[in-house]
Amino acid sequence: MRKSNQNCSTSPKFIIQSIFNHHELIWRMIKQEIISRYRGSVFGLFWSFVNPLVMLLVYLFVFNIVLKTRFNENSETKAEYALLVFAGFTVFIFFSEIINRSPSLILSNVNFVKKLVFPLEILTYIVTGTALFQILVNIIILLIANLLIYKSLPWTLVFFPVILLVLIPFCLGFSWMLASLGTFIRDVGHVAVVSTQILMFMTPIFYPVDAIPEGFRYYIKLNPLTLIVSEMRSIAIYGNLPNWYSLLIYGICGWLIAWIGFFWFQKTRNGFSNVL
Repeated sequence: MRKSNQNCSTSPKFIIQSIFNHHELIWRMIKQEIISRYRGSVFGLFWSFVNPLVMLLVYLFVFNIVLKTRFNENSETKAEYALLVFAGFTVFIFFSEIINRSPSLILSNVNFVKKLVFPLEILTYIVTGTALFQILVNIIILLIANLLIYKSLPWTLVFFPVILLVLIPFCLGFSWMLASLGTFIRDVGHVAVVSTQILMFMTPIFYPVDAIPEGFRYYIKLNPLTLIVSEMRSIAIYGNLPNWYSLLIYGICGWLIAWIGFFWFQKTRNGFSNVL
């Protein structure tokens, strides 16, 4: 741990520098977080596979069987519908876990705040790393399902890391912002939970963007997850190349949000100890 808690650099390069400076600590805490999550349970890490599958089956029953929601006019099978939903659901789970946990990051790590040598900014990396573990598990499930249904895998899945690279900075920015705000305003955690619940239905997970009435389609496209969900389906299900231009713009905006969130976190971190 080379950086002091008093080091409140707001430089964009410090975002990356902090990862390199504390990579061993980050990796160790991520592993500890994942292990502690399932410690004491009979099935252990197996629950990381079970939980998303159960939720997927529930939503599949509601939207595909009860409401008879379809992605297009073609009569895709229920299995294909499940894949399309799961691809979008995978992105949403990753995003929502980071957002919902961020407001309590500082509040649940008071002991770290009191340690002058602990780099508080890496707490968001721990949350993101834990969410990355779950999304990788979900991708494995998606790969297995693809093989069972289509007997093959689209080669465009190799671009999955690109999707993550443009999404992660966006999530980090909001995580730093919410971690700071949640320390001073305890209601932020409740707002985050409600917001992600609303966002789930405002994201084209269970339906295509084209199914939205023209007058509302513009607002759905403003949803930061809409592009990522669409690109995830494109490479993982349809075998299409990513929309490089859209991902580039998204990536630039994501890094801008990351720096804004990091800037706010660094400017307010010295006040954490005063409210804890």
